Formats: sequence, C-alpha cells, structure tokens
Amino acid sequence: MVRTRFAPSPTGYLHIGGVRTALYAWLYAQKMKGQFILRIEDTDLLRSTEASVQAILDGMAWLRLNYDEGPFYQTKRFDRYHAVTQQFLDDGKAYRCYCSKERLEQLRTAQIANKEKPRYDGHCLKQTAVQSGSFVVRFKNPTEGAVVFEDLVHGPLSFENTELDDLVIARSDGVPTYNFTVVVDDWDMRITHVIRGDDHINNTPRQINILKALGVKPPQYAHVPMILGGDGKRLSKRHGAVSVLQYQEEGYLHEALLNYLVRLGWSHGDQEIFSINELIEYFDIKEINKSPAAFNQEKLLWLNQHYIKTGDVDYLASQLKWQLEKIGVVICDLPKLTDVVNAQRERAKTLHEMALKSRFFYEEPVITDAIRQQIPIEIKPFLIMVRDRLLALASWEKAAIHAVLIETAEANQLKLGKLAQPIRLLVTGGTVSPPIDLTLELIGKERVIARLG
Repeated sequence: MVRTRFAPSPTGYLHIGGVRTALYAWLYAQKMKGQFILRIEDTDLLRSTEASVQAILDGMAWLRLNYDEGPFYQTKRFDRYHAVTQQFLDDGKAYRCYCSKERLEQLRTAQIANKEKPRYDGHCLKQTAVQSGSFVVRFKNPTEGAVVFEDLVHGPLSFENTELDDLVIARSDGVPTYNFTVVVDDWDMRITHVIRGDDHINNTPRQINILKALGVKPPQYAHVPMILGGDGKRLSKRHGAVSVLQYQEEGYLHEALLNYLVRLGWSHGDQEIFSINELIEYFDIKEINKSPAAFNQEKLLWLNQHYIKTGDVDYLASQLKWQLEKIGVVICDLPKLTDVVNAQRERAKTLHEMALKSRFFYEEPVITDAIRQQIPIEIKPFLIMVRDRLLALASWEKAAIHAVLIETAEANQLKLGKLAQPIRLLVTGGTVSPPIDLTLELIGKERVIARLG
C-alpha cells in the first residue's frame, strides 16, 4: 500500500510552500488509495513552539487535508532513536566522535584554505575505546561506490560516497539529528513515497545510506521544485509567503488556494479549475515540472473570485458568517446570509471584502457630515417623497421598491441615478452596493424608513 507523509517542523508558520508539498503527498495517497500520515518534526527544541504546532494542525484542518495517521511527534520517540543509535554503535555502523568544536573549526578553515570541500576527516573513526568527555555519534558512511536513485520528478540522480562525510546522528546532549530521525520514522511508519522540497535532495543520499545500514529498502523519492516570487527570488513575506491561516483570515476559500497551489508546478492540459475529485483522478507525480514556479497573487485572487461566484451558497454563507463575526458584526435573522451572498458574490474577490461591504445590512451606517454634503439640496424633497411612498408599500419586495423609485424619478423628471445614489448614501453609508432596489429589500422596510428619515 502507498503511504505518504507530510512532516513539517513547528519552528514557524505553515506557509504555502509547505502546503503545496502536503497537497501533492495527500493527492498521491488519495489517487493510489493509500494512506497519508502527518508527522511533526519537533526535535529542534529551542525553536519549536506549541503555537506553531497548533498552526500546522489548524491549517491542515482548514484545508481539509485529512490524514489517516498522526500527528506523530518526534520528541515522543526519543527512546526509539536512542535504541537505533545504540544498535548502530554495537554493530560498528556508527562511532563516538570526541573532536572538540575548536578542532572541527580548524579543520574546516584549513580545508577551505586548500579549496577542499569541508567535511569530517574521520579522526575518531578508529578509536574503539570509550573515552571521557562529551561526544557526538557519527554514522559510518560507505567510502566506496555511489548512491543512485530514481527521483520521480528529476529522474536518475547519483552521488559519490566519497563526497559524503560521516554524518552526526546524535548530538552531544543525546538529541538525534534531522537526517537520522527522518530515516527511523520513515522506516517505522512504512513510508513508501517521500514527497518533499528539492532543497532536501542533498540529504537523500545520506538517508539512503542509513536505510541500507538498517537493511531497509528505501522509499521512492519525489523532490518538488521551490516556489519563487514574481521577481524570480525566493518566496518571502513580501511575495505572499505568510501563514496559510492568514489566507483564511483574508477571506480566501481553501478550495481556491489548493486549486492555485496544485498548478504551481503541475498541470493537466490547459485546465485551470479543478474539483478535488478531478485532482485526485488526474494528479501524477511524474508530471510535476522540474523548474521552480512563480507565485502570482493576482491569479490566486482571480481563482478565489471564481469560487465565490460559483460556490454553493449555503457553504459561502457559513464562511461569510465567520468573517462578519470576526469584524464584530452582530448577525440578526434578516437578511438571510444566503441572500447577502447572492447579492454580493459578483462584487467581492474575497469573503473578507464581502463582509466589509455587507456590514450595513446588519448594523447602522455612520452618516457623517461629509456624506450628507454629497447629497444635493434640491434632491432632499424627493428623498422624503420616496420615503413616504416606501412606507405605504404593502409588499416589501424588490419589484415594488423598484416601481416606487422609477415612478418618483419620472414624475419629477429625474434620472434614476440622481435619486438612487443619495438613497444609497443614506442607507449604506457608502457609494457602492448591489442594485438599490435589492439593497433596500435586504436591509428591510423598518430600517430603510428609519435611515431615510
């Protein structure tokens, strides 16, 4: 059975590069009817935080990237790592290194001066006696041959063992290192496919050698290219590399974000819009582009607006409710949120924007002197006329409201806009809203009359 994993480090927020990696791993597991595992790689004890862990869990939940097993935490598996480390020592596959930091720094300086690749020189390799003092544990890397593997994205890759030094697998305080814990975890969790960023390519031959020392068949690897900003530079906060939860805060739909990210490096013909079921059906790791993809905020915004325009109204209403409550709007029974969504869905690119543009439906707008000054004095008598006619309406429906506005405008030789815009200013506090008849219908008769008073 195919088993993939997403293994973020909780040393910061879950950003879109990580989300795309998780999405690819999740999609492949779904396509192959396999399993997707979430693992929290929290061995960096100084930088890992509970807040970051929670942000990862919340982000995965918002994105609906459900996992079959986990979350597993590396900090709860230290006994397992220590046991494997000791087994390596007992079998002669690892050794204690007592070299001081000063010696290692001097070695590095000399190698750089001689234009050599900085690497450990095996000084402690042949010292079999246990010495006093602190030490690290190093994996005894093969000295001959090469590590050759078929990357599912990049094709065949080869690394000479002479280019790989003896990797530290346990620090002097006993804490295991990244490359070691990853191997033990992938082995124990029966991971068949490792899908991750191509910044890990150089770690792969080291990990494969450790797996071989364990007598384990390595998983298949797929290293996906990084995401760049529009300027071709590494993605940063100014490009949009913020926490994935920030996109939720800003009113993006998770479907739009996933649809956008999956296309950053993968395609299916010219198709732009995909349902989740279509992604599962069409996705193929081997079709991932080898080259980095550029993040385009405008394209993401376009996709988000598409999903707002075409999405299920009840679902969108639930998301709009969250946005309205977040900005402090108390939602009453009328108008219905579904009616507000239908009125605003063509006018907003994000749900946060929709919430800001819809607060006048539920709370009284602030009509400042500046707003009142925009209303021509000669129009004010006609506004009173409209108010009185609206008050007399037996049926508060868009068609009846529209008829009142048209009749009042025509009777007084006014263009509808000359009448509608001052009404809009008074009932919404702004110059933009859905069509005025629909806006008045949704606000409700009592509140419209009061606001026109």
